[in-house]
Amino acid sequence: MGNAGLTEIIKPSQLSRSDFNFQYPIGRGGFGKVWVVEFRGDHQIYAMKEMMKLRIVSKQSVNSVINEQKLLSVLRHPFLVNMKFAFQDRENLYLAMDLMKGGDLRYHINQQERLSEEQTKFFAACIVTGLEYLHVNSIIHRDIKPENLVLDNKGYLRITDFGIARIISSDNSRDTSGTPGYMAPEVLNRQRHSIAVDYFALGVIVYEFMTGRRPYLGRSRKEIKEHIMARQARLVKSQVPDGWSLEAVDFVNKLLERKPDERLGAGGPYEVKNHVWLRDFPWKQLLEKKIDSPFKPKEDVNFDPRVLANWKDDLDYTIDFSTIQPLFKKYYYDWRETKNKPNETTLQARIDDLN
Repeated sequence: MGNAGLTEIIKPSQLSRSDFNFQYPIGRGGFGKVWVVEFRGDHQIYAMKEMMKLRIVSKQSVNSVINEQKLLSVLRHPFLVNMKFAFQDRENLYLAMDLMKGGDLRYHINQQERLSEEQTKFFAACIVTGLEYLHVNSIIHRDIKPENLVLDNKGYLRITDFGIARIISSDNSRDTSGTPGYMAPEVLNRQRHSIAVDYFALGVIVYEFMTGRRPYLGRSRKEIKEHIMARQARLVKSQVPDGWSLEAVDFVNKLLERKPDERLGAGGPYEVKNHVWLRDFPWKQLLEKKIDSPFKPKEDVNFDPRVLANWKDDLDYTIDFSTIQPLFKKYYYDWRETKNKPNETTLQARIDDLN
């Protein structure tokens, strides 16, 4: 029986944890574990985010979780980690996503510290392709970092974790969410920001691949902010490792511009794609995934087993459960992928329909 038949038989509201075979955990987040699961209906394998409602409420993250689920319900792209199912029970929320067997980029950086220019260019092109889809739909990711970039088994990179992604707003100066070290100056300074923040983070990542360290270091967000405001990070010829081109250096320096209006990408993703370092990249072949990745993850395990060390399933929160369920009952709904064409309506209209 094909997927179409299952869609007709299994309605989203009927999905439950028992419809999946939970095989083994591969990670953890702030709200729970990430599992490899098999959907019993068609035997497809997914990554399942299991999020405890008690943890979500105690961390005041209800809006963030709901926001991610709403965005993932309407986004669909080969360079994003796409959602397949969303449902809930009394204790947990569940998101079934594409399973990326190659692990996250942080794991691989820790394994080999630096990447070659060829590998970095390929990964940068993957990131730009995913960001292009988000940005033309007026969405800022706002947390681009190696932990949120995951590989499939062929070595192609995808963007994940949309908890703090937002549709561009005329007044988002109070939003300071992100990860210190990858956050753009305008976000750290509580200024209005747009898609340029994602390209600043891309600049940090390419800098990190090239040199083995981030351009701005610090033990706290305050320290990192002080370093960013004190000086403009800029690579010079003497810092360029063997095998790297000056075009790559120029690419990084233009992405790390502190003033967003002067930053490469402020005018849109086409600015980034037309930079001399990426101008001749085979974008169409990349989108069709016809290029051999210069970085191939291992065929077995690409996850750090220590990620689940010291994990405690027992909760010490004393929250009345009767006050939690209504927070999700109104907004968080069951969903399953359909065959609807993604461009039938605008992204904003589709998100509005979810409200």
